[in-house]
Amino acid sequence: MEDLTYFAVFEPADDGAYSIYFPDLPGCTSWGDTFMDGISMATEAAHLHVYGMECDNDPIPEPSASLSKEDTEGNIIVPITIHPELFRRKKDAERVKTNTTIPLWLKRMAEKENINYSRVLEQALMDYFKLPPVSNL
Repeated sequence: MEDLTYFAVFEPADDGAYSIYFPDLPGCTSWGDTFMDGISMATEAAHLHVYGMECDNDPIPEPSASLSKEDTEGNIIVPITIHPELFRRKKDAERVKTNTTIPLWLKRMAEKENINYSRVLEQALMDYFKLPPVSNL
């Protein structure tokens, strides 16, 4: 998927913070203590939102070319560019915890040999699915 640029609407608060929403991405909201913090938070929110839509097989909205007066009046409009393919690769490469159950006698043997359970399970699954070795991103 190519890069996407969505308009983020920054609504200023009295304390200098900003609440942020994306008209093209319903439900995608964020906030920032400062304007620069808001840009970072908005970028992360848009990446996560589109990633979630991809995982759910939802259609990804096309970015609008303009916004309504309701969105722009009194607010700051910031184009936020996201890179869905790069973000997906990064998220999918993250390590996650998973629980597994093994017999106590086997656990004792593994501990005695200082076995790295994660490494052994990962390699076993890679072998099971006949996958080539993958470098850590």
